[in-house]
Amino acid sequence: MSEQLWGGETTKAIENFPVSGETIPPSLVKWLGLIKANAARANAELGLLDSGVAERIATAGDAVGRGEHDDQFPIDIFQTGSGTSSNMNANEVIATLAGEGVHPNDHVNMGQSSNDVFPSAVHLAALDQVTYDLLPAMEQLAVALESKAEEFRDVVKAGRTHLMDAVPVTLGQEFGGYGSQVRHGIDRVRGTLARVGQIPLGGTATGTGLNTHPDFSAKVRGLLEAETGLAIAPPHDRFEAQANRDSLVELSGALKVYAVSLNKIANDLALMGSGPRTGLAELHLPELQKGSSIMPGKVNPVIPEVVIQVAAQVVGNDMAITMAGSQGQFELNVRVPLIARNLLGSIRILASATRLLDEKCVAGIEANRPQHEKHAEATLATATALNPYIGYDKAADIVKEAAASGRPLREVAIEKGVEEEILDEALDHHKMANPHGA
Repeated sequence: MSEQLWGGETTKAIENFPVSGETIPPSLVKWLGLIKANAARANAELGLLDSGVAERIATAGDAVGRGEHDDQFPIDIFQTGSGTSSNMNANEVIATLAGEGVHPNDHVNMGQSSNDVFPSAVHLAALDQVTYDLLPAMEQLAVALESKAEEFRDVVKAGRTHLMDAVPVTLGQEFGGYGSQVRHGIDRVRGTLARVGQIPLGGTATGTGLNTHPDFSAKVRGLLEAETGLAIAPPHDRFEAQANRDSLVELSGALKVYAVSLNKIANDLALMGSGPRTGLAELHLPELQKGSSIMPGKVNPVIPEVVIQVAAQVVGNDMAITMAGSQGQFELNVRVPLIARNLLGSIRILASATRLLDEKCVAGIEANRPQHEKHAEATLATATALNPYIGYDKAADIVKEAAASGRPLREVAIEKGVEEEILDEALDHHKMANPHGA
């Protein structure tokens, strides 16, 4: 660690909260720095802070925002529920960097409170990560799945419901469904951002704005928007924004739904890639590494397995966020560090897992076409297409006989008097998968 820049309040917090050894996320440090830098600029413009002092604070805050002093934020993430300790940590570090005559509270924290700064930093860190990291990764995965849907549009396979044989579909239809899941996820996540972008800055301690200039928050928001390109808005109601973290809970819920979608997609890919001889063996997944320290030649679906684990973690994070969001009291939610830890963590690992699934799995998937054809031919559920011609009960008798004897469905149907012309018409697998010519 470089020379210690923090002061006494940070030291007390280090001593008071030896909980997890996990500090606040770097993305949160970044936004504490940017808020402090632009708060100083705003206060100078308003004539409340000497321009020279403001410039030194702004320079120091920008350096914190660039990640140059992440090692100066050592307080455990499980700390006082308003984030006061980390806000004081930022004030002390920036004051030290700004030099002689700069006070952490009187100057760096001018017009602010931990109660509006810390949650604002959490909102903006989430908005930043979703906008510039997660959503682009989701878009690329959707495109990759849609490309595979087109590539596999003519690959007919056995459908499966309840893990049992069902009427034929195409592999392209399945991948198209996966792409649509991701597209819905994009819409859900994006739909929360207008509310996530509403920050409580300017409310100070309880939402009243005591000890801050009435134009302060608008000036800071404008400076931050210009610097980052993010849509940062005033709250619909200052007291709602101060007392609740509902929009972060909402975002977490959208992330949870996307995690559920990823789990389904990854699980399907792993199942279709199972084998190579005793599983479904319908897909060839990219071979990335040895799958066993004892079984030579074994290859595992490592990327789907990682994605499934990430999805489980995001679901767990959402439960903690939900509980934390529900536990605000009166004018302040005091579980913000917990929300920050889990929400920013969910965004980060979802973005990484999405890129891995796209680049190291979906992009290299190949269809085992002979295996798909074999399974499509083998499924007895194709007898469903005979219903309009011979009725459900007779078709069921044919299925039972074919299943018991192991004989082909067509052979049993002919034996039971179904005309070959009807079988040729009804048992066309491509037609069954696209009955309306889609």
